[in-house]
Amino acid sequence: MTENIEEQNRNPWLACMPTMAAAFMFVLDETIANVALPHMAGSFSVSREESMWILTFYLIASGIVIPMVGWFSKVLGRKNFFMLSIILFTVASGLCGISENLETMIFARILQGIGGGGLLPISQAILLENFKPQDRGKAMAMFGLVIVMAPIIGPVLGGWITENWSWPFIYFINIPIGILTVFLAKSLIYDPPYAQKQKGVKTDAFGFFMLSIWLLTLQIVLDKGNNADWFNAPWICWLSALSCLTGIAFLVSQIRNKDSLVDLSVFKDKNFLIGTLVQIVMQAVLLASLAILPQFLQSLMGYDAYKSGLSMMPRGLGALLAMVLCATLANLIDNRVLVMIGLGCIATGSWMLGGLNLQISTMNIGFPNFLFGVGLGLAMIPIITLSVATIRNDQMTNASGLQNLLKNIGGAFGTSIVATLLSRGAQKHQFMLIQHLTDTAQTYTERVQAYGSMFMTTVDPHTAAYMGQHTAYNLLMQQANLSAFIDAFRIFAIAGVVIIPLILLLKNIKTESEA
Repeated sequence: MTENIEEQNRNPWLACMPTMAAAFMFVLDETIANVALPHMAGSFSVSREESMWILTFYLIASGIVIPMVGWFSKVLGRKNFFMLSIILFTVASGLCGISENLETMIFARILQGIGGGGLLPISQAILLENFKPQDRGKAMAMFGLVIVMAPIIGPVLGGWITENWSWPFIYFINIPIGILTVFLAKSLIYDPPYAQKQKGVKTDAFGFFMLSIWLLTLQIVLDKGNNADWFNAPWICWLSALSCLTGIAFLVSQIRNKDSLVDLSVFKDKNFLIGTLVQIVMQAVLLASLAILPQFLQSLMGYDAYKSGLSMMPRGLGALLAMVLCATLANLIDNRVLVMIGLGCIATGSWMLGGLNLQISTMNIGFPNFLFGVGLGLAMIPIITLSVATIRNDQMTNASGLQNLLKNIGGAFGTSIVATLLSRGAQKHQFMLIQHLTDTAQTYTERVQAYGSMFMTTVDPHTAAYMGQHTAYNLLMQQANLSAFIDAFRIFAIAGVVIIPLILLLKNIKTESEA
């Protein structure tokens, strides 16, 4: 064991291979299935709304496991838990691919979520522990490439596989990657003494039950709330109340119970608390923007799923270049400066996307996306490094689990809120614009007559006039939806600016290490 530890200490980069492969599988799978949902719905003879449960139950299952990685690592040993998670994720991926009905698919996705939930926090913890504080920036830059690129590659790859092969292959591709990752983990990862299997670990059954109900109800409310008109639906009110009560009960039990599932004492660390808050906002903005920009391109610009996915690639390229630069600058520039510059780029890119119009070119979409990606690349890794700079190694797995749980919740809130803003915003702008649709409005009358004249050669005058009005109304609806998208991107920009002052409250790890 001593020889293995010394070998690992001499070659900390060895741990990158299995950890990054595992993280890539998990993050990729969160997005790759999105574009294939209509095909799955057709295969299972269910509605699009019913097929959304394929995504929802995956998120619920993984969300429950994420904060428990510290407890599972004590019970099984961290390396064993990591390998078992990869195996379960891989087997479940195969089950997803051979599913013949919705019920079997949901069951397989639950298993896949259970297996995948621990992959990201454990991978992050292993990498952070294997590198000295001054070298963590380089390691996390490599890790960050996976986290940023996977959700951008996912829709493009999913669309290509679905169109050229069939949807089961979006799950089958995990099998060879999973098998290889298990062998790499077996050979290249070791457990330090504090991460090995411990005897006499007690089970917090009450905490587990409260955590499960809290995350289950919260995810359902966030996923289905907008379609159900939120609190106008009684069942949303009941689930929201249950989520609040079980969430409070879980937190109280974890504070009072000595044998708790999670150790909340890490939030006493100022860097960890502030860094986590910043990452929650960043995750909300990232996932919300990834959700609505393809929607804009497909619904208003007429792009197909593959082309809209390609339009997101400049964001990945920007993140790639920025992370390479960040790895070089991590030990030369105050990490807080890098984070603030990154947040500024995110805000600027979002504000530029707020200048969208229905005649915009692909290039004018690409540059703001590129700038957004540069911001992600500059901010993401330094903020993770800063947030765990003063966390002990034996607390790292627990801290990573809690941080990833809260980021997931932040992303779910962000996506849900922006969906509501789009629907309500479109209604608001439609109401404002429709005030101008009167027979006395000269511009409106001229447009209707012009549109109507285009149909005069094929239909009678009465029908042509009706079709002219219909065309004008459709254009008004497009403008209302466009205005709602613009509002959303400007909110992203404001969010990026608002959290910049928080960065000044963080300790500078470079200064601390030099001291």
